Amino acid sequence: MKKLVYILIAVGLMSCKNEASKKETESIEAPKEIVFIPFSEATLFSGSLLRYNLIESQYIKPRPVDVWLPEGYSESKTYAVLYMHDGQMLFDSTTSWNNQEWKVDEWASKLIETNKVKDFIVVAIHNLNGQRWQDLFPEKSFSNLSEADQDLINKQSNAIKEGSDLNGDNYLKFLVEELKPLVDAQFSVYTNKENTFVMGSSMGGLMSMYAICEYPEVFSGAACLSTHWEGANPIDNNPLPEAIFKYLEAYAPNPENHKIYFDYGTETLDAYYPKFTPEINRILKARGYTSDNSANLEFKGADHSENSWNKRLDIPLTFLLKK
Repeated sequence: MKKLVYILIAVGLMSCKNEASKKETESIEAPKEIVFIPFSEATLFSGSLLRYNLIESQYIKPRPVDVWLPEGYSESKTYAVLYMHDGQMLFDSTTSWNNQEWKVDEWASKLIETNKVKDFIVVAIHNLNGQRWQDLFPEKSFSNLSEADQDLINKQSNAIKEGSDLNGDNYLKFLVEELKPLVDAQFSVYTNKENTFVMGSSMGGLMSMYAICEYPEVFSGAACLSTHWEGANPIDNNPLPEAIFKYLEAYAPNPENHKIYFDYGTETLDAYYPKFTPEINRILKARGYTSDNSANLEFKGADHSENSWNKRLDIPLTFLLKK
């Protein structure tokens, strides 16, 4: 691993890949500031990290977005793009709420350097305190609930708000209509679905599944770690998993040109997930997925934490981005 290479970008747009891409994105309002991230000097880091301090959106509340670039990033090359949720938890344990991280930079650098995956960058969207569930819940699946079940969920789970507060569709509109065009314009990346991927854990796992189902023309692969099939706080007779499974079975994208990765542990919150394995496997098979383009892996003894996800992160990264 290498120390973080600090990069300071002047206020305004970075240089675009070419004049054509610049003209195509003249209407995109650039973030007011792109700055280096003030990590601890003791933080070991590979590659470089930029931060959009605040990206305004017509769909969701403004938030920071980080962009990780691999060592030797060059505009003479073209990179795939991996969009990830919960951006503040991915790179630096000294600034995360629980002093844990995914170690995305370490794993990505190692896999790129050993030629196991294609060259790629990571776009990390931060979550907002008090807004995470509303942003990351697969909104359309809520319509699969009866009114009685909606009332049950709203009364018994303090993580659930009224259905009208759900914001997953707007979160995806931000990602697809606002953030992706900005990234496509400012960085040397492929813009096609074959090189665009999405990943997250827990509620971010649900949102990654939702993203590839709602926008199969944008994303070709989704990795969903410790996917929170419970949908919110686990409760007895929870109707949310069935509602989410109905959505997945109805909208899972074409397996001929998409791939989906699920996994789960067996401890802490992950202990709720193994019971859903048969239904997930059934849905994947019914939709035409095979072991070549799907996975649903168990990691015995793994709990629901960044420390668990970083220990196995090479597996979903290779699944999505293998050359």
